[in-house]
Amino acid sequence: MTVREELERQEHRRLNPLAAFSDTSKGRPILDLPRENDVRTCYQRDADRIVHSKAFRRLMHKTQVFLQPEGDHYRTRMTHTLEVSRIARTITRALALNEDLAEAIALGHDLGHTPFGHAGEAALSACLGKPFCHNEQSLRVVDVLENDGAGLNLTHEVRMGILGHTGDYIPETLEGQIVRRADRIAYVNHDIDDAIRAGILSGRDIPGHIVDVLGQTYRERIDTLVCDCILTSREAGRICLTDQVEQALMELRSFMFERVYRNPAAKGEETKAKDMLKRLYEHYYAHPETLPDDFQPQLSFDGMERTVCDYIAGMTDKYAVDKFTEIFTPAGWRVRG
Repeated sequence: MTVREELERQEHRRLNPLAAFSDTSKGRPILDLPRENDVRTCYQRDADRIVHSKAFRRLMHKTQVFLQPEGDHYRTRMTHTLEVSRIARTITRALALNEDLAEAIALGHDLGHTPFGHAGEAALSACLGKPFCHNEQSLRVVDVLENDGAGLNLTHEVRMGILGHTGDYIPETLEGQIVRRADRIAYVNHDIDDAIRAGILSGRDIPGHIVDVLGQTYRERIDTLVCDCILTSREAGRICLTDQVEQALMELRSFMFERVYRNPAAKGEETKAKDMLKRLYEHYYAHPETLPDDFQPQLSFDGMERTVCDYIAGMTDKYAVDKFTEIFTPAGWRVRG
């Protein structure tokens, strides 16, 4: 018996019958049996493939909420991803579900995010004339764009969990549904923390009736939400919160949209970021020969619009600024580091 087979047997002994077991996965888009016979389950392999991908490394240089914040302690898309992973694993372990699957989904859920956070998403939506959805782009990254166009060949359960972490589609696995919950728990609360650090909010600004339910501090709110999700889901047999906590979380999210996500003081530079990406899109659309060599073959089968979109969506904040400067700023005016 291989190590992998023993791990799969252990899953059946210790996990909830509602868990997504590794040996009953619906499999990968391309059959990969010769490589499955090792020391890892299929979901462990997926997590490793994601962590070793180029798209994952780029997350450390992509905006979460605040564009180019002054200070080292603001979240990036990478730190957000790690926080989602930890919250998801805590809930999954407590419910005796498959931690490896939850971790893989969490690590991959934001691989398709644009530079400059949701401002970049809005910019590409305007360029395309239709919604650019980062969850769909994340799936495209792992299916098509990574590994020189071969994709990562992940399991069905991880792929659908990535797609369903936001939007209308709800993942079929409980682990995927947990990541969907963990994503919201993470971003609402750490964005409050960053907004307080930036001087845009104070803890006293959070409405009292929300504080009464969720708690005053970052630590208290995370603890309330995670514990409520575990205890309520255990009783219900599905992933959920109590009505009171669910309502408080939704009201807290609405509060954040009003006070932070749409606040000119917090998002005032976003207009410039959107314009920058729009001009980059227009440039590459008009001059596809200036796209990098590894994107040139894609033009013939995906077309101009899709190829340019993929290139810009994959940029980090700094790379986008550097390319904009290179293309649109006269050489003599560029700031030299």
